Amino acid sequence: MTQFQFGEITLERHSVGPLGENTYFLFDSSKTGFIFDPGDEAERLLSRIRELEFKPKAILLTHAHFDHIGAVEPLRLELGIPVFLHPLDLEIYRAGHSSAARYNLSFTQPKDPDTFLEPGQILEAGSIRLEVRFVPGHAPGHVVFVGKATPNQHFLIAGDTLFRESIGRTDLPGGNLEQLLSGIRAQIFILPDDTKIFSGHGPETTVGFEKKHNPFLNR
Repeated sequence: MTQFQFGEITLERHSVGPLGENTYFLFDSSKTGFIFDPGDEAERLLSRIRELEFKPKAILLTHAHFDHIGAVEPLRLELGIPVFLHPLDLEIYRAGHSSAARYNLSFTQPKDPDTFLEPGQILEAGSIRLEVRFVPGHAPGHVVFVGKATPNQHFLIAGDTLFRESIGRTDLPGGNLEQLLSGIRAQIFILPDDTKIFSGHGPETTVGFEKKHNPFLNR
């Protein structure tokens, strides 16, 4: 687990499951906030939630590949909170069990999401305010979440759109390389260069670093 601080807002990163997926907890000083992409190890995540006295308002999904949704149902049931997903990823979401089975991985298939996300939608919890941006290409309904801790301090929950010096796979069903590259440039690279990017796998990065060093976006 690694913590990052943005004023009174705390972001916790938990690497879970055999694919090293990053689940995030985002909360303010009142311990109100959101859970992003709970991919696996539900009991470990619930233990930390109890330890923090964290009060999440919802589970927010960047997309629905099985490694990002494996702990959704246990957390939803235990915490009594809704699940948000873009509708174009519903088919992938419903195929989670069969997708995990291809890798001989155990998986709890979650029930359908409670609410569908829309581009431009604003989500609030306590002092946290997030904007939903649509960045398909890795998955057809992939979204990212932009937060602003202060007028000059932004952060991004990027899912599998953009990684440090890499991008999400586009050879999976519904993938599209040009769509992903276009979306990154139009929806992510317009953010300030010091915007922290928190990806679905691996370490954090920044918009400015990726503009300069990402080989997929400097061609």
